[in-house]
Amino acid sequence: MNTTVKQGTLTGTPTEVLVIPGYEGESALNKAIHPLDRNLGGQLVELRKTGEFQGKLNQCVLIHTRGAIPAKRLLLVGLGKREELTLDRVRQAMGTVAKRVCQAEVRSFSTTILGLDQPGLSPDDLAQAMVDGVILGDYRFSTYRTDSSNNNKPLNSMTILVDKPSLLANVKLGIQRGTATGEATCFARDLCNHPANVMTPSRVVEEAKKISKEKKVRLTVLNPSKMKQLGMGGVLGVGQASQHPPQFIILEYQGGKKGEKPIVFVGKTVTFDSGGISLKSAENMDHMKADMTGGAEVLATVRAAARLRLPLNIVGLLPVAENMPGGKATKPGDILTMLSGKTVEVLNTDAEGRLILADGLAYASRFKPACVIDIATLTGACIVALGQFAIGMLGNDEKLKDRFRQAGECSGERVWEMPLWDEYFEQLKSDVADMRNIGGRGGGMITAAMFLKQFVGKFPWVHIDIASTDWSATDRPCISKGPTAIGTRLLIQFLLNSTKKSHT
Repeated sequence: MNTTVKQGTLTGTPTEVLVIPGYEGESALNKAIHPLDRNLGGQLVELRKTGEFQGKLNQCVLIHTRGAIPAKRLLLVGLGKREELTLDRVRQAMGTVAKRVCQAEVRSFSTTILGLDQPGLSPDDLAQAMVDGVILGDYRFSTYRTDSSNNNKPLNSMTILVDKPSLLANVKLGIQRGTATGEATCFARDLCNHPANVMTPSRVVEEAKKISKEKKVRLTVLNPSKMKQLGMGGVLGVGQASQHPPQFIILEYQGGKKGEKPIVFVGKTVTFDSGGISLKSAENMDHMKADMTGGAEVLATVRAAARLRLPLNIVGLLPVAENMPGGKATKPGDILTMLSGKTVEVLNTDAEGRLILADGLAYASRFKPACVIDIATLTGACIVALGQFAIGMLGNDEKLKDRFRQAGECSGERVWEMPLWDEYFEQLKSDVADMRNIGGRGGGMITAAMFLKQFVGKFPWVHIDIASTDWSATDRPCISKGPTAIGTRLLIQFLLNSTKKSHT
């Protein structure tokens, strides 16, 4: 979708649909809307009086202007109560707008900057949230559908109208960022929507090769032979029963100063998780095609950083494997020697994500990173603890965790910290190896993170568990049914914030 900004008025702009926001509980119209209502013969005031439009969050009312103004249609969208407006509510409203505009079989619209009248919300942040919301709300995955109906066509364009030339530069910056974050999320959703017979480890490598064509991005891929030479027992152990050999992907973006310590992302990339010998139940096993969400989000983040030309050095590490049962599969009771040299007793082969991440985290130390972030659909315990609206966060550095809280509030992908106390390692102690890969039912999200901590080293580190948010059973304003790719915008917003002076 193409988004532009131009100086213009509500009453003088020709467009298929003109989108006008409104707050809940307010009968009076904004001064800027008075001329519009006058040209429409008082329709907007009447809609308020009759209660047909109340301004509740995501409420939409579409009217035809019948030539009263250059816009063919007017779409009213609710922002909820004025005092409760946030960037995420703006994002949701625009996601709703995208869906409603497409329902009208229209492919373009114009609007003003939603929420500009609210203190504390900058025009660039608002524009970013708006564009982000439209792209996310307009998302659909139709690669395997033979139906070519009109409803599958995406939006073509959005125009943001401003009344002051001084706003143009800031809004353009917001559009650029919103486009990058929205497109990155859709890219990650696409990767996870592809079935596992298509999105194999080798296909993930092909996707990484495409990203390596971006400016200042370099790709290295370690095949099973090289991983065996290095001693990556975690990745090899998880992937050894699959017909699709495991891979280890290294993407390096050099946007910062030479020699500057990089930010390293490690993404769990299990292209399909059957559970291995510890086989999962059949119910919802199809969701396991999205067990590679962490890796998909790391790919999307590196791509977005390159397209935004962020002045940072970034490394993306993807341990890629398919976890299958079979004669060559790792068995409960087997002991794996990891890249770090530590040994792990595998008591449950369905706790495989931490095994491949352990090798990824150990490899990250080779870059002497400024910080390490791993992101993964790691534990069902995260879903039990947090439900579907919060991302689990654990780590060893308070400042780094605070930065992720800030990025979560701004992106609308909020994190919630869980404790990571040394006592939890007691549950991971093994009689025959350095540790075991599960710690029992209690504190499953925490013991999984505690396992990972053993491979991090002394670098600042945050673990992001997205198992609670990576799949949605329903379609929401900015969240698609199925793989959500929630976490992508969190990572990118973290990088955007890292470019600001407060974090340098």
